[in-house]
Amino acid sequence: MATKTTAKKAPVKKGSERKYSPAASKDVETEMKAMKEGKLYSGSGQKVTDPKQAIAIGLSKARKEGKKVPEKKDT
Repeated sequence: MATKTTAKKAPVKKGSERKYSPAASKDVETEMKAMKEGKLYSGSGQKVTDPKQAIAIGLSKARKEGKKVPEKKDT
C-alpha cells in the first residue's frame, strides 16, 4: 500500500505580511479589466494600453481610498 505524503509549508518569516491589501488588489484587477475592454483612460484623456499604467492607476485609486498600499517611490 502506498503511503500518503503531505506537502510541508514554508516557515513564516518575520515581517512577511502582505504588502498590498486584498481590497487594493481588487482595485488593480478592476482597472486591468477596464483596460482590456478599452474603457480605461488616463488623466490626460488618452486611452491606456500599457498594463503597467493600468496597475499604477489601480494602486493610485487604492491609495486615495486609504487602503493598505506601500508608499509611492520617487524616481
